[in-house]
Amino acid sequence: MESELTLTLVLDVVAIVLALFCGWRGARPPDFSRGPRLVPWRMLMMLTAAIAVLLSAHAVFLVRPGS
Repeated sequence: MESELTLTLVLDVVAIVLALFCGWRGARPPDFSRGPRLVPWRMLMMLTAAIAVLLSAHAVFLVRPGS
């Protein structure tokens, strides 16, 4: 169980860092001289934030006593 909790927490931190990075990239103003953005940063931010929430809930259930 301990290795599953460790893996869940590592993946949660990775998802949070990716969500922050995608949020930073999505908040930058558009640069029309470079052309359109080809990566949907805001959608990736929302996806990784949702994954982080699910992983956090999973970690809480792993730590919960009696399980």
